[in-house]
Amino acid sequence: MAYATLAGGCFWCLVKPFTSYPGIENVVSGYSGGHVENPTYESVSTGQTGHVEAVQITYNPEITSFENILDVYFKTFDPTDNGGQFFDRGEHYQPAIFYHNEDQKKAAEAKIQDLNEQAIFNNPVITPVKPYKNFYPAESYHQDYYKKNPLHYEQYQRGSGRKGFIEKHWGKQND
Repeated sequence: MAYATLAGGCFWCLVKPFTSYPGIENVVSGYSGGHVENPTYESVSTGQTGHVEAVQITYNPEITSFENILDVYFKTFDPTDNGGQFFDRGEHYQPAIFYHNEDQKKAAEAKIQDLNEQAIFNNPVITPVKPYKNFYPAESYHQDYYKKNPLHYEQYQRGSGRKGFIEKHWGKQND
């Protein structure tokens, strides 16, 4: 098994796109990249921990590749906005790819270059590619939020502007 640790704004919205993807074993919502051990949602939300909301994906590299995971990932958020995502603003909502090895780093940088060459977005992709430092699972009520609170999840996707942005750039998705 291998890991992919990705941030793209609210972690609720990064879980569902991966759960039915072949080769994905597990998707956990949590916090990554900061300097505080075992942070809570409340502490991360202050912007003082250095963590961002992220997901950690456990996947089978014999079934899917990190490149395939990046293909899904970049269709879940606005990779041209590092100030947060949609109406979630602040450093704890910043996107990032936390690479676990040099191959992941190279794949992420190549994907960003490819997206910029394709000019899919009005602005360049500026999602940071950072070395993996840590990951702490979020509280249980944040795990699989789209299953536990489907109505609120759908309202959040639409109301935040995330769903509209994705459909504008990628067409209808099975979010």
